[in-house]
Amino acid sequence: MSIRQDTRHLYLQVIEQIKRDIENGVYLEKEKLPSEFQLSKSLGVSRATLREALRILEEESIVTRRHGVGTFVNPKPVFTSGIEELDSVTGMITKSGMVPGSQYLSAELIEPTEDERQRFSPVVIHKLAKVERVRTADQQPVVYCKDRIPEGLIPIDQVREADSLFGILERFTGKTISYAVTDIEPIGYHERISPILNCEPDQALLLLKQMHYTKDDEPILLSSNYFRADKFSFHVLRRRV
Repeated sequence: MSIRQDTRHLYLQVIEQIKRDIENGVYLEKEKLPSEFQLSKSLGVSRATLREALRILEEESIVTRRHGVGTFVNPKPVFTSGIEELDSVTGMITKSGMVPGSQYLSAELIEPTEDERQRFSPVVIHKLAKVERVRTADQQPVVYCKDRIPEGLIPIDQVREADSLFGILERFTGKTISYAVTDIEPIGYHERISPILNCEPDQALLLLKQMHYTKDDEPILLSSNYFRADKFSFHVLRRRV
């Protein structure tokens, strides 16, 4: 069906057509789309209409527009999860049908910052075990994890081979993580973490800062997890009140 024969706004038709072309393999992941002139001509619409469609596609993370370079198709997220569902990184990767793994980076005892003391309140914290790892899916790095746990809860050397901190915490403390309070922050290129995750210079990260609690409301694990935005997507179910 011709775009011109459809009664909906032209830019909506352009959006659906480009999405169909991506789905059908006309345009591949990370591939550059034709120029605005070529694309508007082939679709039979004005460049203004095309630009509005591309703007919305970029907001939906379907494409990325690079000024002076062109428009590129974004890879589809491999992992998707409702943010209201608390699952470990291991669980998310396993549910996607891939094999989870860990690359151990470091573990040390540190002095907590004032902010960290407040986050763990009312528990009094003298030292924190800080563990940094890269989580992998089918041996590809996808998440950089920085976890802080009150000293003495688990042996630090046990973390080296452990995939899930949820599991190791339960095994050594008998306590189960019940819920978490999460802040989500989209960030750009991180000069230390992005290269470790094999990110492109213009590739975004999703930072999830989470304080995990037991069913008795005891703060037990503070995490800062940097997710590759091209691999992970999160959504939330909102109900009308």
